[in-house]
Amino acid sequence: MRIATASLLLVAGCGAPEADTSNSAAGHGNYPVTLTNCGAEVTFDQAPERVVLLKSAAVPYLHALGVMDRVTARAGQYPKEYYDAATQAEIAKIPLLTDKTDTSGHLQISKEVVISQQPDLVLGEVDNLSRDTLSAVDIPLLEEPALCQGATAVPSFDDIYRQMDAYGEVFDQRPEALAAVTSLKERMAKIPAPTEKRTAAVLYPTVGGGVTYAYGSASMAHPQLEAAGFTNVFGDNKERVFEVTLEELLGRNPDVLILLYGDGDPKAVEQAVTSLPGAEKLKAVANGDVLPQLFNFTEPPSPLSIDGLEKIVQRFS
Repeated sequence: MRIATASLLLVAGCGAPEADTSNSAAGHGNYPVTLTNCGAEVTFDQAPERVVLLKSAAVPYLHALGVMDRVTARAGQYPKEYYDAATQAEIAKIPLLTDKTDTSGHLQISKEVVISQQPDLVLGEVDNLSRDTLSAVDIPLLEEPALCQGATAVPSFDDIYRQMDAYGEVFDQRPEALAAVTSLKERMAKIPAPTEKRTAAVLYPTVGGGVTYAYGSASMAHPQLEAAGFTNVFGDNKERVFEVTLEELLGRNPDVLILLYGDGDPKAVEQAVTSLPGAEKLKAVANGDVLPQLFNFTEPPSPLSIDGLEKIVQRFS
């Protein structure tokens, strides 16, 4: 496995990985496979066998492809609410390096701990463990495309299907990827079309006081709201996530609030917004139309985003 760090693609943002399955003498079978990930080319000469997870977002992809047994270590939080019993059992077998996060949900882990696992692939980039840091010791990293720094492209549910295909290429599980994509599309087709047009905002409040974040058009929250029949009141903001004041929220006054959080008590997450001075003036708060939702049920695009869409539709239909 090698990392082509010299050939950075100078593109704005980052789309879904593009797979090159051409063969060469350096690989075998369906390899090498080259992905463009967050503007960097990452080449695999064989399927990864020692994977370290630094974020939970890839889990539903890896489970669908039947490769969770290749994950040798994990870090971060993996709330049970995300997974069925089979996936929970797979996760329970994987040693946990740390689940320590800051108040914004960002993982706190040292590079030495990750490197000591001798991974041949790291999934998920964190603040103090960048792609460049890992490439210096010949460890490839893949980030979920929507979480690439500076990403401004409007994501869609098609990104989920493309990402499944990309992981299928990396792990040489192409038939499994095709079957998984077919199943996901069937689920999307069964979600009822919205009958009422309302407005909504997706926020990430800081429990215990602090900054409240909102999600714009570069987040998966945007197409998820649209699919559920809502207009994102922050859809005119081309950023993925940004700080927002209560005054601005009152000015846009959405009918519904969806509050994302990484872990913990959903009631505390709701109170982080409803207890703000003046929050009772928000239509969503006054009418009780507030839904705390675990982060990966919306962000980034993954099969869990479809689960989250189903939950939103069920709650507000």
